[in-house]
Order: sequence, then C-alpha cells, then structure tokens
Amino acid sequence: MTPADERLVATLQAEHAAIYGYGMAGPKFDGGAVNLARTAEAAHRTRRDALIVRLAGAGVTPPPAAPAYTLPFPITDRASALKLAVLIEERTGAQWRLALPATAGEVRKLSLDALVDCAARAVAFRQAAGVTPVSVPFPGKL
Repeated sequence: MTPADERLVATLQAEHAAIYGYGMAGPKFDGGAVNLARTAEAAHRTRRDALIVRLAGAGVTPPPAAPAYTLPFPITDRASALKLAVLIEERTGAQWRLALPATAGEVRKLSLDALVDCAARAVAFRQAAGVTPVSVPFPGKL
C-alpha cells in the first residue's frame, strides 16, 4: 500500500465516523441546523463512497465502518449536537489535510476540496451555535 493509499484509508475511517456522528446528533438538531446537518451527512456519504471506489480500484480493501464509535461527550441537546458537528468537521478535515503531502494530481485536488468543504461546514455550524470566532486560521490543523 502506498503512503497515499494509507492516508486515504485514514480519511475513509474519518468519513465513517463522521456519518455515525451525524446519525447520533441528528435528533437534537432543530430549525436551520437540521438542513446543515443533512447536507453535511450527505457530503460525507458522497466522499466515503468515492473513497471506497478509489481504494478498491487501486487494489486496496477499504475498511468497513465500525458498528459504533465512541462520542467525545454526551449529545443531550441542540448545543451539544452543534458542538459535535463542529468537531466532526474539524477532525475529518484534519485527516484530509494529512492526506495532502502524500497525494498528487487528482487525488491531491480531491483531498484539498474535501478539506475546504469541511472547513466551510465547520464555519456554518459555529455560526449556528453562536460561537466566535467562526473560522480558524489553519483549517484541518488540530
């Protein structure tokens, strides 16, 4: 497995976890946050599916999603759901950021686009939560 494949496997695992996280937080969202969460989850599903196809095409067996993931804190209300959404986007973005040095060409563009998408969604969730600042200086750097 190439270093690029290894990084893409790690991003796939992050995408699996992101989808799970949105599934757990989903019932606590309300108003406009519901649409943000639905859009975010759909984006992560699309990226996950693209990664599975790409890895399989490269002869790498894509790891399946875990049956469950440990959440970093209880999701009890809208505020904790929004906090989780920001964390999901930051952590998933971090994995895409780590893929950048190991990739080139089309795969590097995919990684950069995914990082930018995660950063933009994190901003939207911070805005919905009323958190300031809404952006961070180096998205994907934890």
